[in-house]
Amino acid sequence: MTQPVLTVSELNRHAKAVLEQTFPLLWVAGEISNFTRAASGHWYFTLKDGQAQVRCAMFRHKSQYIDFKPDNGVQVEVRALVTLYEARGEFQLSVEAMRRAGLGALFEAFEKLKARLSLEGLFDPARKQALPAFPQRIGIITSPAAAALRDVLTTLRRRMPNIPALIYPVPVQGEGAAQKIAAAIQLAGQRRECDVLILCRGGGSIEDLWAFNEEAVARAIAACEIPVICGVGHETDFTIADFAADRRAPTPTAAAELATPHRADLLQRLAVLEAGLTRQTMRGLEQRMQQVDYLARRLLHPGTRIRNQQQHLGHLAQRLKQSAPRLLEQQEWRVQRLAARLAAAAPATQALESRLQQLRQHLDRAMESRLQGHQTSLQRLAANLQHLNPAAVLERGFSMVRTASGRIVRSSKEISLHEEVSMTFAHGSATARVTRKEEA
Repeated sequence: MTQPVLTVSELNRHAKAVLEQTFPLLWVAGEISNFTRAASGHWYFTLKDGQAQVRCAMFRHKSQYIDFKPDNGVQVEVRALVTLYEARGEFQLSVEAMRRAGLGALFEAFEKLKARLSLEGLFDPARKQALPAFPQRIGIITSPAAAALRDVLTTLRRRMPNIPALIYPVPVQGEGAAQKIAAAIQLAGQRRECDVLILCRGGGSIEDLWAFNEEAVARAIAACEIPVICGVGHETDFTIADFAADRRAPTPTAAAELATPHRADLLQRLAVLEAGLTRQTMRGLEQRMQQVDYLARRLLHPGTRIRNQQQHLGHLAQRLKQSAPRLLEQQEWRVQRLAARLAAAAPATQALESRLQQLRQHLDRAMESRLQGHQTSLQRLAANLQHLNPAAVLERGFSMVRTASGRIVRSSKEISLHEEVSMTFAHGSATARVTRKEEA
């Protein structure tokens, strides 16, 4: 049988499908070389080790999430799909994610600690404390040389300059930094000098932020009786301290904004309340002044009021004197009219009695006629019923045959030979067995 002939495009397409179906998404470690950033934002480079190399492509919608700048000679680990660039037939890796070499162990330790502390309930939202609306003093745990401290202090001065800040200086990276941060949190909790704590530092790599991923820091935050705001790194950076804190801020500046109300907002709110209070006070005064005017108009000298009442009484007495005869005349006319209507509405009792007697006679005659008609109909129905009475038929010598189940036999087809049947006569009954039957 002749083998099919493939074009180069078909061969490359089949090879690409085989590669992508055979190899799952996997991590590959190596050194970057021939690194190129295209105008489109895509990255092209070679990943190599001491014995081999492979072409790699990382497209813009994936590379924009990388938090460091890769370059030639940098050791990295890439999560990639094994594929084939069909146009050139080149074996390559399509890179989905990239990290510096050696960070895999840190990520694994991060996830394990996060899962264990979460299982203990250390990140439970129910145990998190609410932030005070108007703190009297704010504690800041960070390095005095950190740019994050300047950002926090600048934000506090801008938003609420009257709130004092207390700084607990600690190293924010390097060996022993985690233990010193935890000790500072414990010290602040014991002294109770502040209403809220800000734990902050600027952005950096995962190694730079690792002090905030230590278990000691997470447990110190959870045990602190003062609300803790964690503002470590940039918005995309997450640490164990973020999950343990009572509130997480994406940046140190945002942490300062969470810790304090904005002075301008409060002044604006006070201005609105003051204006509202002024309007309510003025409306209340206006209403009281209007009420005073009304009462002043009603307030008269007692002598004047007595004279007014006397005049009013005299007027009413005159009206009463004039209206009494007219009212009496109206009532007399009304009585006369009602008497005339009563006389006109008096019933003719004799005529009604005569009519009642006639109706009684008609009713008696109708009842008698109706009874006679029903009696005749009843007699006719009784005669018909007597004709239809089965007992009368049996009196003429007929009998009624039933099967053993009580069903009436109307045809010889309904019974079988040697079957027992019962016969009912006008007087008594008997049982018989069928020895012969004839069909009509």
